[in-house]
Amino acid sequence: MAAIIALLVMTIIMVSFTSLASAALSVDYYQHTCPQVESIVSGAVYKAAMNDITVPAALLRMHFHDCFIRGCDGSVLLESKGNNKAEKDGPPNISLHAFYVIDNAKKAIEAVCPGVVSCADILALAARDAVHLSGGPYWDVPKGRKDGRISKAIETRQLPAPTFNISQLQQSFSQRGLSLEDLVALSGGHTLGFAHCSSFQNRIHNFSPNKDVDPSLNPSFATNLRTICPSHNKAKNAGSPLDSTNTLFDNAYYKLILQGKSIFSSDQALLTNPKTKSLVSKFANAKRDFENAFVKSMIKMSSITGAGAGQEIRLHCKHVR
Repeated sequence: MAAIIALLVMTIIMVSFTSLASAALSVDYYQHTCPQVESIVSGAVYKAAMNDITVPAALLRMHFHDCFIRGCDGSVLLESKGNNKAEKDGPPNISLHAFYVIDNAKKAIEAVCPGVVSCADILALAARDAVHLSGGPYWDVPKGRKDGRISKAIETRQLPAPTFNISQLQQSFSQRGLSLEDLVALSGGHTLGFAHCSSFQNRIHNFSPNKDVDPSLNPSFATNLRTICPSHNKAKNAGSPLDSTNTLFDNAYYKLILQGKSIFSSDQALLTNPKTKSLVSKFANAKRDFENAFVKSMIKMSSITGAGAGQEIRLHCKHVR
């Protein structure tokens, strides 16, 4: 009986996340209504990134976190109001930043195409521009998303955690129609960005009753991490870059996994399944293969829609109409 109930719950979760039909999204969606949209968004991303090198990683992470909760509906952009605590104030999203980039792009777009372009589309475009600006691939982003009206901090518990093992990762991604290849390719987004000590503390202190440090970590790398993040770390901004070239979109992330120098447990977990391990090796040895897979998986992920998908075009990305 318990197994049947678990299967029913899994089925309900899976049907609540689907990919939008190809007819719903189109790369030419704004061709006649707002042809300037892509140049306006890329300009806003470029300007922000020139002033703050952490912006590209922030925008890519923001889009990922948006799509994994209620689909890609811009719900991560909404601010808390009254008794409702919004997604951006949920524990996994506290460190999200650069929301102003989306707000600036929206303001500029509204000046030329009022009431036409969704905040969800702006975020999807900004994530693509963030990757490309960091030396990564460029792709045509299908557009036509609508903005959601619901944003709840409690739902951020659905986001895959940096402590997840491969079974938990596979379940989280499959619930959203994403495959193991999508999991490995999208994990490559960790080539950009920074991790606070709290997100990998489990690997370098009290790892298990018998081992203080995760034995899959390279010993000298682990020692360095323990120096940066002591067991009772009190430095709020202490942490480590996610890879050795954390402002450059490349395949160094996969090479570091194979060397035992990944940051998160969820990164190292990719070596515990034969298929994902093979893909890590493939992407470590061939940057072009990684980029092609990443683009394919990004388009797939950015087409996720949840139950009661987006319903409007917001005038301001922080607030529903």
